[in-house]
Amino acid sequence: MTDLLEIREKIKLFYSRFEPFIVPVLKFLLAFIALNTLNSRMGYMIQLNNIAVVLIVSLMCSFLPANFIVVFGALFSLLHMYALSAEVLLVGFCLYLVMFLLFFRFTPKDSLVVVLTPLLFALRVPYVVPVAVGLVCGPASIVSVACGVGIHYFLQTVIESSSTIRTMAEEDFAAKLRFMIDGILGNREMMVMAASFAITVLAVYLIRRMSVDHAWTIAMVSGALLNIVILLVGDLIYNINISVLGALLGSLLALVVAKIVEFFRFCVDYSRTEKVQFEDDEYYYYVKAVPKMSVAMSTRTVKKISGQSQYARGTSAPARAAGSGAYRRSTQPPRGEAGRRVTTENTAAGRGRYNNASGYGRRENYRGGKSVTIGSASMDSDQEKGSENFEEFF
Repeated sequence: MTDLLEIREKIKLFYSRFEPFIVPVLKFLLAFIALNTLNSRMGYMIQLNNIAVVLIVSLMCSFLPANFIVVFGALFSLLHMYALSAEVLLVGFCLYLVMFLLFFRFTPKDSLVVVLTPLLFALRVPYVVPVAVGLVCGPASIVSVACGVGIHYFLQTVIESSSTIRTMAEEDFAAKLRFMIDGILGNREMMVMAASFAITVLAVYLIRRMSVDHAWTIAMVSGALLNIVILLVGDLIYNINISVLGALLGSLLALVVAKIVEFFRFCVDYSRTEKVQFEDDEYYYYVKAVPKMSVAMSTRTVKKISGQSQYARGTSAPARAAGSGAYRRSTQPPRGEAGRRVTTENTAAGRGRYNNASGYGRRENYRGGKSVTIGSASMDSDQEKGSENFEEFF
């Protein structure tokens, strides 16, 4: 668990550091996927199917507020409807106008919900929407979810009725208009799905706001089960032919996504829960405090120590050239005949430090940089040559 918490903190740190770059990239990808999916499903206006147009509009969305993704998506779909029929364009414009008035009035910040709901319907994983929205949003987000569901089923009605609309006479304006309105109002699957998602969002929100332990887990499981039950009841009543296997698999995927959302938004440690009671002149307060799970990130500090040495008189030229400007460390200091370890450092003043094998040492001053002999044993020529540039250990 500690490793996962460290990964979470690193992701949060990375996002906070590069947020000005990450957010435009994510908006660009979302706009590109949404517009490309819309063109692949409808595609009635050939000019909009050009990948260059999609890239330009997606690039514009990356620098504009997220609500413009909804606006450009609606504009693309209306242009495709215009290429199909003017009657379809009129119905679509009126429907979008009502949805946008509701959306911008109640939940103007939930533009991602309006975009992701029909997109996930197209990818056949729509059951993630109500559980995730109930965890991270409020009850007003029911409007956004309902708008997303309505957009998906309206576009599906247009796509399924396109061949019939093209075969109808161009002069029969009222017949085409009545055909589209009846197709929208008579779509019972849309009504059941919108009601199921709305009830699920509200139930998940109310349960995860409770003060019981593991409220978020209980909320997501209850919401997934409630969504399946409402869909099955609606299928039995209206015979809308909802895939039971698809609903089960979609609900499992919704639980996985919800646990990921919980890990980043509401990761707490219920084993260290504290309950506090206090009062003032007017109220008694009963407070339940649940600490968040956090971990201190390990940091590495690299300390670079550099110095400039002065060479003693009498130092050989090769040693001076090899050790100019810095100390040199030797891993095998020389030993005298008496078996004692010797560490020397010659400076300009001729000072030297000598350590014996037991770690004790004495410091003596010599003038003139003369060679040193410890006891009765002196170092041989190889040891003398290597001992001139030993690093002094602090």
